Amino acid sequence: MAAPKPGHRRVLAAPIGLALTVSLAFLPGTASAAPQNVALQTSDGPQLSYVVNTKADAATIERVKKAAATAGGTIVVAYEKIGVLVVHSANTNFPQQMRTIKGVQSAGATRTAPLQAAVTTEIGAPEYLAGSPAATATDVPGAEPLEADQWDLRAIGADRAAKINPGSSNVTVAVIDTGVDDTHPDLAPNFSKSQSANCVGGVADTSEGAWRPYDPASDYHGTHVAGSIAAARNGIGISGVAPGVKISAIKVSDPETSLFYPESVVCAFMFAADHGVEITNNSYYIDPWLYNCLDDPDQKAIVDAVNRASLYAQSKGTLHVASAGNANHNLAAASITDDTSPDDTAPVVRTINPRECWDIPAQLPGIVTVSATGVQNIKSYYSNYGRNVVDVAAPGGDKYQIPDTPSKNGRILSTMPNNGYAFLQGTSMAGPHAAGVAALLKSTHPAATPEMLQELLKEQADNPGCPTGLYDPDGNGVADSVCEGPKPVNGFYGFGIVNALDAVTAP
Repeated sequence: MAAPKPGHRRVLAAPIGLALTVSLAFLPGTASAAPQNVALQTSDGPQLSYVVNTKADAATIERVKKAAATAGGTIVVAYEKIGVLVVHSANTNFPQQMRTIKGVQSAGATRTAPLQAAVTTEIGAPEYLAGSPAATATDVPGAEPLEADQWDLRAIGADRAAKINPGSSNVTVAVIDTGVDDTHPDLAPNFSKSQSANCVGGVADTSEGAWRPYDPASDYHGTHVAGSIAAARNGIGISGVAPGVKISAIKVSDPETSLFYPESVVCAFMFAADHGVEITNNSYYIDPWLYNCLDDPDQKAIVDAVNRASLYAQSKGTLHVASAGNANHNLAAASITDDTSPDDTAPVVRTINPRECWDIPAQLPGIVTVSATGVQNIKSYYSNYGRNVVDVAAPGGDKYQIPDTPSKNGRILSTMPNNGYAFLQGTSMAGPHAAGVAALLKSTHPAATPEMLQELLKEQADNPGCPTGLYDPDGNGVADSVCEGPKPVNGFYGFGIVNALDAVTAP
């Protein structure tokens, strides 16, 4: 697993958000349609994967399919409801030629490396818990054996919320990630196989176990995330924020590289929407670009394709929650240095404008972006932030903020493959806490739309306000970042830290 990842927006607000419901074709870098009798010349190169985004009508899609074949492309899947085609081609001129076809609104490569046979948002290696969790004693009646080490539940009132309403089994949170080990005893009681799939490559595979990690030793991320959301209160191990709701797994990490490519996430959003998922958790950024810039035709096509799928899911009643990232970037700054992209070949150093170069999916319209906090309710040292970018904050852990728990570990304890438990920290761990609270809100307000759920998350959040002194988590005497904005809404916490107890008690 690799490292950083960024966050979300609201600075782009209504006009662009509305236009994105159709396409990004009006933005810089758009090619105008050329006459249809232009000869399509092919030039051999490495086989890459592309997205071609069209008008969503049958005649246009059929015409584009034929043009793609003529240009040396092989259609992998066509999501006709949103006008997104996933195509493989070894023609180096493929995207340029497709942009000349009538009805094509954007087209581009989804990777810079050739196709083979992820970058997530946790920081550092897991610290595994030794011993049998089922045999661990607890002094708190009704608590799970390892709950004393779950300072995060108490920080947002999730322990008390579970006694009132642990969440409804009619609500499902899909973990879009590296897969989930659904055989784990803390996850099996709440797991929904019928809403799970392997979407790697862009086509959903629902065969038995397809959603599980390829390699449990390295692909543990999704299983850890799932436990924070909905590990059952069953006398074993830990509890999730919403221990009564269902969880599903939609695997999107490439088996060879562990990267999360756009076509896989398009598939995941479409699958979630069409299988009745109420909430998705997205603790990753879409590879190979840390930020996708709209003035680059390939990157703009990635934004367009994923946004179409995201908005389709929202229209079907699905709320997306996404982690803000671990680079300690101010996503509201005038510029950011990105030296990690593309991460599937050789990275180059580039200076980007966050208003024109987006972290996907976190900065897409309608998605809840979550920053991370530690036990002291202070922004985690690694967490991205930004005024009018971060929506809410949630516990993600911080090694510098030490809790009064048996382990004295400031990270987040959750489930791991092969019946294990481990501590991790990252905005990857914050996102699922917010997703769990959203699931409690949906359980309490079954008719709530994604927009309503997002507003409730914000209204009920508790904002500690910007730090009054120097923000210096590592204690070296230098400010590591600067919080901007008043207490109600600011760059570190957005509208505040999510509140599970309010989610089940507030009217």
